[in-house]
Amino acid sequence: MAPEQEDYLFAEHEEVTQEEETTSAFWDVLVVDDDPEIHSVTKLALSNLEFWGKKLRFFHAYSGKEAIEILKEQNNISILLLDVVMETDDAGLNVVRRVREEIKNMAVRIIMRTGQPGYAPEEKIIREFDINDYKMKTELTRSKLVTSLLTAIRSYQQICELEAQSHALEQILSASRAILGHTDMGSFAAAVVAQLANILDASGEGLVSGYLDDDMHLRVFGGSEQYREFFGHGIEQLDNGRVIMQVQNCIDTESHQSTAHDITFLLESKNKKAAIYLELEVEPSEAQLKFAEIFLTNVGVGLDNIKLFNELREVAYKDNLTKLPNRANFIEKIESYFNQQQSLVFILVDIAQFSDINNGLGQEVGNLLLLGVAERISIEFPEAQLISRIGADVFGFLMPESQFDEESFIDNLCVPYHVGEHLLTMHFHIGVCRQEDFQPQGIETLKLAYIALNQAKQSSIPLDWYTPDLEEKMAWKLGLIRQLRQDFEMKKLEVWYQPQFSIADRKVIGCEALLRWPSGNGNYISPAIFVPLAENAGLIVEIGQWVLEQACQLQATLQQQGFGELSIAVNVSVPQFKVPNYAQQVKDTILSFNVEPKHIELEVTESVVMDEVNSVINTLQELQEFGVEVAIDDFGTGFSSLSYLQKLPLARLKIDRAFVKDIPHDDSGAIADLVISLGQHLGLKTIAEGVETEEQMTVLQKLGCDEVQGFLLAKPMPERDLLEFLESN
Repeated sequence: MAPEQEDYLFAEHEEVTQEEETTSAFWDVLVVDDDPEIHSVTKLALSNLEFWGKKLRFFHAYSGKEAIEILKEQNNISILLLDVVMETDDAGLNVVRRVREEIKNMAVRIIMRTGQPGYAPEEKIIREFDINDYKMKTELTRSKLVTSLLTAIRSYQQICELEAQSHALEQILSASRAILGHTDMGSFAAAVVAQLANILDASGEGLVSGYLDDDMHLRVFGGSEQYREFFGHGIEQLDNGRVIMQVQNCIDTESHQSTAHDITFLLESKNKKAAIYLELEVEPSEAQLKFAEIFLTNVGVGLDNIKLFNELREVAYKDNLTKLPNRANFIEKIESYFNQQQSLVFILVDIAQFSDINNGLGQEVGNLLLLGVAERISIEFPEAQLISRIGADVFGFLMPESQFDEESFIDNLCVPYHVGEHLLTMHFHIGVCRQEDFQPQGIETLKLAYIALNQAKQSSIPLDWYTPDLEEKMAWKLGLIRQLRQDFEMKKLEVWYQPQFSIADRKVIGCEALLRWPSGNGNYISPAIFVPLAENAGLIVEIGQWVLEQACQLQATLQQQGFGELSIAVNVSVPQFKVPNYAQQVKDTILSFNVEPKHIELEVTESVVMDEVNSVINTLQELQEFGVEVAIDDFGTGFSSLSYLQKLPLARLKIDRAFVKDIPHDDSGAIADLVISLGQHLGLKTIAEGVETEEQMTVLQKLGCDEVQGFLLAKPMPERDLLEFLESN
C-alpha cells in the first residue's frame, strides 16, 4: 500500500459524535481460522490501527465450535474474520448459520476468507446470512483487508445506532403507557419521575412541581419516595435549597436547567406549567435528551388530562345506565365488611333470559327493564345497602339476614314489570352468601355468591345459598373440564349417529351426529353434563369443528358405498357462531372432504339464533347459498320472536322430544300439531325426535309430520354399526 493511500484510509476520518460511539473502548475483532499463522499475520497487519478514535482488540478461535463459544460470551464483537474451511469443508458457513439463527446476533459483521478457490459461498447464502465480504487469502493484501474492515465497522456502527434508537422508542412507548395508567396527581408524578429516570439512566430520585389551579405557590405534585410526604406542600418546605433553586429557575426562565448533578425539565401544557427535577448519576447523551423530550410531550398531555382522569375515575366506578355503583366499585367497598359483624347477607340477582328480551324486544326495552329492576330493589327493600350493577343483567347488594325472607323476596322481585307498552313477567336466578363467608378480597366474596347463583341456574331453582360444599362441586366441574380437554386431545371422544326416517315409508333419509364421551369404565358421560361445561370453557369450538369433520368423513364414506343421498345433521352451539368467518370455515371443511354441501345439515337451537340475530342470519344465509341445509333444533322450547323465523334460511323444524314423549296421553300433541302446521305454512319439513312408540308414530303421521327420529326405529350407534344397519335396511 502506498503511504498516500494509508493516510487517506486512516487519517482523514470524520469526527464521531458521542451518540455514534459504542459502549466498548475498542472495536472487537474475532479471528477464526485453524491456521495459527493466519492469526499472527492478521494481527500484525492490523495492529495499531484506529477507526474513529478506537483501536482494534483481537479475539482468537481455531475452530467453529470455539468461535461460537466466544461469541456467546462476548457481546461486543464487531467483526468476524472467518475462514470458510476448517475442521470441515463447511465449518465457516455453519458458524454463520449459528450466529444468525441460534445466537440471534444480527449486528456482527462477517468477512469470510478462504485459501481454497472451490469453497466460495453461493450468492444466495451471502444475502441470506448478511455476509459483508468474501476474500481469497491469496489475493488479500493489507490494503484490501483494511478497506473491507473499514466498510464492515461503519456498517456495524450504523446497525448499533438503529438498534439503540429502536430500543429507545420502545422505551418511550412503554414509559408513556405506564404514566397513562394513573388517575391521581401523586401517583402520576411518581410514575413520570420513574420513567424519565429510566430513559436517562438516572438515579430515580426526583419530583414534579408546579402551580395548582388559582394558586400562586409552587407546590410538589409528587415524585420519588423521599418527596412523597411533601405532596401538595409548597416547594419552599423542602429541606433542599438546590432543588428549590433549580425548579424555580426552570419555571421563571421557562427553560430546561442542567448541571453535572441534576437536570430540570420545563413541562408546558395547555393549562399548567410545571418542572420535573431529576438527580443524575452520569451526564445523559444528546440522544437520551432527545428521547426525553419526546416522552415529555406525552407527560404534558397527561398533565392536561389529570382532571379528566379524576372524572374518568367517577365514570369507572359508576354504571352509566342505572347510576348505581358498578362491579369494580362494589368489589372495592365490600372488602370493608369482611371484619364487621352485622349478620348481613350478600344477594346476587340475575335476570333470567335477559338476552332474549334484548334481542326479541330491543335494547331500549332491555334498558328500561334494568332500570325497573334497580328501582324495584331500592323501593321494595329499603334496608338494602350498596346496591350495585355487577354485570350486564346482574345486581348485587347487602341486607340484614334477619330481614331477608326468601319467599317474599322472590315474590316482590317477580311482580310483572311495566316496561314501555309491555307488561313483562320476569324470572330471576339468585345467589346468597352470608357475611360469615365473606373473604378479605372483594373479588373472592363475589366469586362465592356467583357459585351459589350458578348452582341455582343449574338446579332450575330461583335461589340458592352459598355453602362450602358448592365449591367442591365447582372443583368437580373444573376437574371434569380438564379431563374433557385431555380426552379430546388424546382422541378419546366418539361420534355416534342416530338414523332419521321418512314417516311415510320408514326409509332412512339421514342421521344426526351425536357426541359421546367414554368414561373409561364402559359407561358414557351424559352430554347434558359435559356439553354445557364445554361451552362455558370454550372447548366446544374445537370439539364442534372435529364433529363436523367426522360427519364429512362419514358422508364421503357413504358416497363410496352407495348411500350418498343420505344427509348428516351436525349440532352447532352459540360459541361456534362467534368464531370469525365461521361460515367460511364450514365451507372449507366440506370442500376438503369433497362432499356435496346439500348432504350436510346444521342444527341450531333458538338460543343460538337469538344470541346475535342479525349476525347468525347472515351466516346461515351464506351457508344456505353454498348449499348447506339448516334446521331449528328443539323448536318451541325457547323465547324467540316468530318474526325472525321467516328471516331464517331454514329447511326443517325439529320438534323437541318434550312435545312427543307423552303423546297421546296429554296435550303435548297440540304443541306438536302447532309446530307441524307452522312448518307446512312456511314450506318447511318437520322432524320429530324422541319417538319411542307406535302410538306416537301414528299420531305424528296423522298430524302431517314428515320425518321421525327415535328409539322406536333406531338408537344412536357408532359409524361401523351404522354402515351395517344401512346395508341390512
